[in-house]
Amino acid sequence: QVHLVESGGGLVQSGGSLRLSCTASVPIVSFNTVGWYRQAPGKQRESVATIPHTGIENYAESVKGRFTISRDSAQNTVFLQMNNLKPEDTGVYYCNVGRTGWNRLLYDYWGQGTQVTVSS
Repeated sequence: QVHLVESGGGLVQSGGSLRLSCTASVPIVSFNTVGWYRQAPGKQRESVATIPHTGIENYAESVKGRFTISRDSAQNTVFLQMNNLKPEDTGVYYCNVGRTGWNRLLYDYWGQGTQVTVSS
């Protein structure tokens, strides 16, 4: 069983920064796709930033230029650097890692979520 431990969430004022971390219990080189998703109250979970098997980072339009996703294999950790935060970034942020193959998702795992609250 793979465990993902997230940290770094909290309360921050608009314009502030946070860095989320997601540490896996197994080497993250096992996974060829990693990403961060978020869910705001009353809304569906949405993709924020991903690194798929291509290695090319993808970002939601609403966070482009403000958020940066990265992975550190030595630390088995996926990061999300969030700058210039806005109240609409508020939500529970989830880490996801997985493996794709033959043009489909073979398996993936989710973290428990970390709350990010941005005050205006």
